[in-house]
Amino acid sequence: MSPTKCTGDDCNKEAGALQCPTCLKIGIKDSYFCSQDCFKRNWPVHKLMHNAQSGENGQPGQNVTGFHNPFPAYAYTGSVRPVYPLSPRRPVPKSIPHPDWADNGIPKRERLLSRSKWDLLDSDAQEAMRKVCRLAREVLDITAAAIKPGVTTDYLDQVCHNACIERESYPSPLNYNHFPKSLCTSPNEVVCHGIPDQRVLLDGDIVNLDISLYHGGYHADLNETYYVGDKAKADPDSVRLIETTREALDMAIEIVKPGVPIREFGKIVEKHATSRGLVVIKTWGGHGINSEFHPPPWIPHYAKNKAVGTCKPGMTFTIEPILALGSNREVYWPDNWTNVTVDGKRTAQFEHTLLVTETGVEVLTARLENSPGGPIPIPQVTDGQEEKKA
Repeated sequence: MSPTKCTGDDCNKEAGALQCPTCLKIGIKDSYFCSQDCFKRNWPVHKLMHNAQSGENGQPGQNVTGFHNPFPAYAYTGSVRPVYPLSPRRPVPKSIPHPDWADNGIPKRERLLSRSKWDLLDSDAQEAMRKVCRLAREVLDITAAAIKPGVTTDYLDQVCHNACIERESYPSPLNYNHFPKSLCTSPNEVVCHGIPDQRVLLDGDIVNLDISLYHGGYHADLNETYYVGDKAKADPDSVRLIETTREALDMAIEIVKPGVPIREFGKIVEKHATSRGLVVIKTWGGHGINSEFHPPPWIPHYAKNKAVGTCKPGMTFTIEPILALGSNREVYWPDNWTNVTVDGKRTAQFEHTLLVTETGVEVLTARLENSPGGPIPIPQVTDGQEEKKA
């Protein structure tokens, strides 16, 4: 039998026999801690789980909300658990153009694409991409502004969905290969494609928001990883992870221009990750994006990849590296979407949609001056003392 990990959000030790007594009363399973000190230290954050499980007026022993872990027998690798039921699928008015998977979940046109043919956009298509990417940035910023301890990822999905509808846009993830929600929310050890549910974000979490829009016949795609509360910003490993990933994306974008081989981006990303003691998740990469959601080319984020082709004016694609604190191996939850690290250690990701111009690159989803989040200094250890690196 595999050892149980301590439930403490800041703890990587194996759990002992100590269980949270309130969790036992209200039916939350697997709430084990390594020690009484760890339990006390994590209590201010841990008790938020009780509120979500019991409801504001719930009595001990009653799961009045009906919230539950849908896969209780699954061997989770980290601290994150799904909290079901999922909310019903949110509707999109028929007046808003829908992609071809909206009804049956199958991206039919995308599946018929030649993987060796890359689209080069004319001036009208480029302008359409600028518009949808501008709208996507607005939606991401509105959704990110709602992040705080105590909100659920389902609430963030609601905020995102409503912001899309207000902009007469279809949220591209919705029903794409039957994905049930309007954005992906990936906290802590979730690598990507986390499904928004009733889980409460805790002070000390980190969470990635991956947002995509369909507007005017074109798609936009971007994501960022955010700190949840001050506790997350005070965790040196989380800061090192998030800021290094942010920097790696920026460094890869700096070399984008006509003639640059696609394979070069991964070399830059992995070199920077390694310099900070991090690893690249190799399974996932960037992709073309235009009137289709995921057309070619495929953009690897690791060194010594065999990607072919070079950047050409009119190309639009994403670069979206994912870095991890521990192993770069992943496993799926039984929902067949949520992808997590095998060791339960945290990951971070950042993504932009890019347009190759005649002389360089245009970041179509660039941050605005008032965009939530943004870089913070990385702690540096010198003679056993932490310093902040600007």
